Amino acid sequence: MCSLFGLIDYSHVLTTRQKNRILNTLARECEVRGTDATGIAYNFSGRMRIYKRPLPAHKLRLRIPNGVQAVMGHTRMTTQGSEKHNQNNHPFIGKANGKSFALAHNGVLWNDRMLKLAESLPETSVETDSYVAVQLMEKQNALNFAGLKEMAEAVEGTFVFTVLDAEDSIWIVKGDNPLCIFRYDGYLLYASTKEILTRTIKRLGFGTPCSIQEPEEGDILKIDSRGRITTGSFIPRTTYEHWWRYRPYYSMFASEESPQRNDDLFAVAKAFGVAADEIQALLDYGCSEEEIEEMLYDPPLLHEVTGELLYAY
Repeated sequence: MCSLFGLIDYSHVLTTRQKNRILNTLARECEVRGTDATGIAYNFSGRMRIYKRPLPAHKLRLRIPNGVQAVMGHTRMTTQGSEKHNQNNHPFIGKANGKSFALAHNGVLWNDRMLKLAESLPETSVETDSYVAVQLMEKQNALNFAGLKEMAEAVEGTFVFTVLDAEDSIWIVKGDNPLCIFRYDGYLLYASTKEILTRTIKRLGFGTPCSIQEPEEGDILKIDSRGRITTGSFIPRTTYEHWWRYRPYYSMFASEESPQRNDDLFAVAKAFGVAADEIQALLDYGCSEEEIEEMLYDPPLLHEVTGELLYAY
């Protein structure tokens, strides 16, 4: 569970000091979804700049130089690839058609290793599952709706991707994880949840936004440097939401996971604050390790499922 955040000052109504205050406030509110690392990306003086550190947002002072119009940010909760190795942290830099882009991801991808083999992607020092999205885009050598659609339909897992291009457009590829946009007169803010944005504007003393937008799963949005939004779409893979209601016989789906894999799963669940008996109930019901790990990123869903399992039988 990580958080995405950022802003576009499309009418140049914010001072640099105001933008820095917004970014620091947003990043600190995003700590509710991740404190292992913090990073931002922006264009300045004709180059893509990325600043990221293996520290929680409240221990950093994010600052951008004068003239920066769009900023894309990320706070991380580590799932794959140690945050102590800074190359594993978001955003990641890539290049397509001779131009740099930066990518950040909220979620977890299950088939990154399979894709690297199938697509003959080069070996890198980056251990994070999210980086396969950068490699797929570099292989396509294009940053456009068609390329993002192809990437989104290739990866398997939970995700929202944000991509900052060299022209200060921010692209949003909306999978089954949340994302919300608050638009004001001349600028917009976004974050992974409406609650994060609401707390942010309260701390900043901002009024009610002109509009609130929450993209749907399967949406691709391009927000350009003038604040204009154009849209595309991709076909989402089948999600697991409420799939357990359609398994009619509890005893028919006994788990065949190895003890070692189960031990790893219990350790991950403990880090998420999920009790061992809840994980055991899901394993007994026949859930795969991948299905359970996905639910760890959606605590209300997990507790709903385990509540039914623990008290229904």
